[in-house]
Amino acid sequence: MFPPRSDMLFWTAGLMITLAFGLAAPLPSEAQQSGTDKTYQIGVILHGGAYRAAVGGLREGLRSSGLEEGKQWVFEVRETKGDLNAVEEAARDLARRRVDLLYTVAGSVTRRAVRATSELPIVFAVGSDPLTLGLVQSLNRPGTRLTGVHFLLTDLTPKRLQLLKEIVPNARRVVTFYDPTNKGAAEAARLAREAAATLGMAIIERHVGSVDDLHRSVQALKPGEFDAYFFTSDAMVASQSQFIIDTARTKRLPTMFHEPSTVTEGGLASYGISFREVGRLSARYVVRIMGGARPHDLPVERVDRLELSINLKTAKALGLAIPPSVLLRADHVIE
Repeated sequence: MFPPRSDMLFWTAGLMITLAFGLAAPLPSEAQQSGTDKTYQIGVILHGGAYRAAVGGLREGLRSSGLEEGKQWVFEVRETKGDLNAVEEAARDLARRRVDLLYTVAGSVTRRAVRATSELPIVFAVGSDPLTLGLVQSLNRPGTRLTGVHFLLTDLTPKRLQLLKEIVPNARRVVTFYDPTNKGAAEAARLAREAAATLGMAIIERHVGSVDDLHRSVQALKPGEFDAYFFTSDAMVASQSQFIIDTARTKRLPTMFHEPSTVTEGGLASYGISFREVGRLSARYVVRIMGGARPHDLPVERVDRLELSINLKTAKALGLAIPPSVLLRADHVIE
């Protein structure tokens, strides 16, 4: 694994505190007992794309807790495909269907779900600080109807760009797409600009306000116009990761993403957390709430384990030789 930054030590300590609160404890007897009487309806809202891995992890986590799908719990999944208005519609619909709780993936999705509902407990998985997003009053004691998992995304922008430079040493002009009204994405773009200046690179920003805008902008890229594509922290863009991968392949454009599943799907490289692991950790919160715990009292957990993934098949198709120093640090190499 590529070494985390020194400030990860703070969050590692936070993780130990969280575990002390009992989130890693065995399945509460209340959940086991209530599971025989009731099938819990879990509403899931996500944009799709790479975020689907979190839902897969959530399913695995619930099963490993001893809860049987279809008997003790069921999912009501809504994929909104990058449309935030659809998020609110989905949240209202799930509330009308009287689901027992919501599981939301991404900060922008969670904020819209909060706006569209008033009482439903929400377990979130977000890549921006939950305090900054206004989702909780504190990490140790949320004090609201929300709690969940916080993972590194925007903060990794400089390191992710540095790795791209190591993988593609000749990269000078790097294109990125994001919605400038997304605060997390705008902050990631700022970090990318600053990092690029020290790396001898230029970040070429393409602002997009919708999935349609994104598709048009990506399709308009000309072969040889840019040296690489770089992911900026935007959930709407992440929902279209497969489209970006497929289009970049036809234009022979190296890609740097944020999550391992994108490399499995054909992206060149990624650096960040595993959404599947995020989902597995999220299951602990769902189980505790099913057992009668309140989100109000469940500390937010921070995921710090970072993974570097490389797709050698994609590198070969692009005519790139991945430096041995990068391969030695990679957690996953697809050959």
